[in-house]
Amino acid sequence: MPEFPPRRDDTPTFPLPHIEHTPPSGISDHPEFHSLRRAQRRFGTRATILSVGGFLLYVLLSSFVPAVMNQPLFGHLTIGLALGLGQFAIMGVTAWCYVRHMRTRVDPLARGLRSRLHENENRRARAAAPPQGAGQPGQPLRQGTRGFRTW
Repeated sequence: MPEFPPRRDDTPTFPLPHIEHTPPSGISDHPEFHSLRRAQRRFGTRATILSVGGFLLYVLLSSFVPAVMNQPLFGHLTIGLALGLGQFAIMGVTAWCYVRHMRTRVDPLARGLRSRLHENENRRARAAAPPQGAGQPGQPLRQGTRGFRTW
């Protein structure tokens, strides 16, 4: 069995296969793709402003108004500690809203767009492919267009 010594520049000693890149399918020009991106960006901007704004407010209050942050609410719980614990609540609510938004608004748009693109690709493939006989020797059997379910 031949052994290939490693090169000094760590390049592989065997030729890499030529990979043909397919041209973009034009999904970025699709109007449904634009509405999908818009819905995702709009929520992302709001969630970022809420999360970062809440944390920034907490940091600014603790830096510039420590007397207010040290005011006891009851027992050993101060306003600063309550606001610090509130950061966890804000992050939890933001994550919950994100999941809900993605399930109700973004995922249905993405599924519809994906199914339409797959249908178009299948139509183009069927139109471009010559008719095949299923029982001819040497011809591979075609799988169904539905594919397989994911886990």
